[in-house]
Amino acid sequence: MAAPGVAEAVAASHPAEGAEMAEAAELSRALSRLLPGLEADSKPGRRRALEALRRALEEPGPAADPTAFQGPWARLLLPRLLRCLSDPAEGCRALAVHLLGLGLRRAARPRDALPRLLPALAARLAGPEPARRPPEACEELRLALVQLLGLAVDLCGAALAPHLDDALRALRCSLLDPFAAVRRESCSCAAALAQATPDHFHMQSESLIGPLMQTISHQHWKVRVATVEATGAVIQFGNGKSVDDVLSHFAQRLFDDVPQVRRAVASVVGGWLLRLRDRYSFFHKLIPLLLSSLNDEVPEVRQLAVSLWEEVGLQWQKENEEDLKDKLDFAPPTPPHYPPHEHRPVLGCRELVFRNLSKILPALCHDITDWVVGTRVKSAQLLPVLLLHAEDHATQHLEIILRTLFQACTDEEAAVVHSCTRSAELVGTFVSPEVFLRLILSTLKKAPSASGLLVLASAMRGCPREALQPHLAAIATELAQAHICQASENDLYLERLLLCVQSLVSVCREDCGVASLQLMDVLLTIVALAGATGLRDKAQETMDLLARAEGVGGCQDLYRKHMGPLLERVTASHLDWTAHSPELLQFSVIITQSGPALGEALPHVMPTLRACLQPSRDPQMRLKLFSILSTVLLRATDTIDSQGQFPSYLETVTKDILAPNLQWHAGRTAAANRTAAVSCLWALTSSEVLSAKQIQDVQETLMPQVLTTLEEDSQMTRLISCRIINTFLKTSGSMTDPEKLIKIYPEFHNSKKQSLSVLSTEYNVEPAWRKRCVDAAFGIKTALNPRGGSVAWTLHSALKQR
Repeated sequence: MAAPGVAEAVAASHPAEGAEMAEAAELSRALSRLLPGLEADSKPGRRRALEALRRALEEPGPAADPTAFQGPWARLLLPRLLRCLSDPAEGCRALAVHLLGLGLRRAARPRDALPRLLPALAARLAGPEPARRPPEACEELRLALVQLLGLAVDLCGAALAPHLDDALRALRCSLLDPFAAVRRESCSCAAALAQATPDHFHMQSESLIGPLMQTISHQHWKVRVATVEATGAVIQFGNGKSVDDVLSHFAQRLFDDVPQVRRAVASVVGGWLLRLRDRYSFFHKLIPLLLSSLNDEVPEVRQLAVSLWEEVGLQWQKENEEDLKDKLDFAPPTPPHYPPHEHRPVLGCRELVFRNLSKILPALCHDITDWVVGTRVKSAQLLPVLLLHAEDHATQHLEIILRTLFQACTDEEAAVVHSCTRSAELVGTFVSPEVFLRLILSTLKKAPSASGLLVLASAMRGCPREALQPHLAAIATELAQAHICQASENDLYLERLLLCVQSLVSVCREDCGVASLQLMDVLLTIVALAGATGLRDKAQETMDLLARAEGVGGCQDLYRKHMGPLLERVTASHLDWTAHSPELLQFSVIITQSGPALGEALPHVMPTLRACLQPSRDPQMRLKLFSILSTVLLRATDTIDSQGQFPSYLETVTKDILAPNLQWHAGRTAAANRTAAVSCLWALTSSEVLSAKQIQDVQETLMPQVLTTLEEDSQMTRLISCRIINTFLKTSGSMTDPEKLIKIYPEFHNSKKQSLSVLSTEYNVEPAWRKRCVDAAFGIKTALNPRGGSVAWTLHSALKQR
């Protein structure tokens, strides 16, 4: 303490300095009275002394002048308070921390306290370096100590540079503190320390990366946000090489459920792209992180990413203005086929992506096929963003892009497939169809797949009409090849094949006329092979679209236009057909769906039916064809006889098709075919396209075979045979030759006399012949058929019902 005489002399020569010294002396005397209480043995005594100090510092008085306070603070108060940080009483330690904060704020030169303050803080927060737990056990006090460290950083700034070791040692431990608030405060302190000491911090910044990356996945989202922001500052003002150590952790935070975390990642990465010293070396690593945020589900995050990315592009464009001079001065306009509802990025953004695309694509394509669903979804969403920036520059990377799309379109996640189809559309928009068609079609030739068809359909959908039109015929011809359109009966494969046709029709519209036959062939195959009714309906709707594009009335007009070539191609291999042949299914669709056009194609249809319905052919195939033939015969005037030419093929139907199949052969399969043949005959006789004379011709040819079917095990067969005989007899009427009728009676062997009488009466047989018929059958014993009723009675019942 200065002598009174000296103080008076200074006060006399310098009044202001004298007043400060007087205040300092007064404060020193006041503190000297209170400080001995800090050495008391009892906790209450030390606490009372600390509270008295707190009142002395908080109340107006000598302590209010920073200059007067500086001396007593540094000489008397600071050392005692630092010793109190180790006090056994928690309350005393808390008061000591509070008083240290007050002292730093009041002192004129707080940096003078750093040589003693920083080691003390490091000792309480970290202790010896190998220690795993901080010496300070109380969570609230650890938080207060970190806040005190942050206060020192704010007040002292660059003066902390000589004490970085102690500060970083304390932060390395507090960043891993179990108390979430301590971690959050430590992150803020680390960021402030990095900004305050940039010239020295970069040499030791890497020591904080490990603790920060252990904290970045903390369960509290506010801690995660603080960690991301702190990491941004630590790398921004520290060693840029640490970017490699944090990239994977930042990428994981893009999947965070909390939008504030994703927003922090976008903000930090955008800041690095704008201000990081070594940013040019890390463009290819940072660009994917920022562009991934362009597809964030939260609009605020998307808008932030868009604004940051545009700012990055404009800054890079300005920095490289000389290299881009020609592109800036002679910039071409936006392509006319640019995707609608898409904003074209600025030139700097496009150039950045194009120049780094070769480094980004390999890793991105690997992640699209990752085993983690979230990674696949994010990677797939990023690919169309890159393609939108790369535009026609994507051509040189097309092979790896298409290979990835082929694989990713098989993904079970709808979001992945949706993004990949969007990418394929952009490929079609910006890449010449001559290039992408060569690669896609060659892949489909080697190994047709549903994913390959989806990529092709999407690329064609994005392609401009004038660019795709010259390749329309080649595409349709390739799709119509059997190794593609008949490669699988899987509904997903057929659906993707249908998408290809729909894309061609929707893009080329009226131009589809040059490939109408091939497209019709593909649609015919889809309808034939589809298992789902909905898919067949979609194919029929596409036929209608194709018909409208060609300017014809509907799909039946399309059948009429292409019936000859279609049947010629389908029936070329009919001698080798089985029940499972795709050509048989296609033939069936043509017969059932072509309507009146079928009547114009009988020269192709009837020989095929005759060859395929011989008893030596596949039984299952014959069943299908008989069913189809029965269907069209029931609507003969609208289908097979639309031109009135069917009667000329009647002999072929009866002698070459029906008669051989009505012959009895052993086995259930043969019986099923006889039932199908009988049903077909019934449809023929009841179709009303045959005259009475033609029905009599049929009766002459097939009556013996029909009578034999009356003894079939199948009740349905017997009933239909009765109806056929009914039609024969009704058509003949009184013209029936009684001798022929007599020949029918033995077929009703062991039948009831009453049934025979009714039979002869109902069909107007002359009385003399009626008596002869009844007498001929009078003595026949009654016998039941295998189903329990007489054949004659069954026939009689059926005829009465008719």
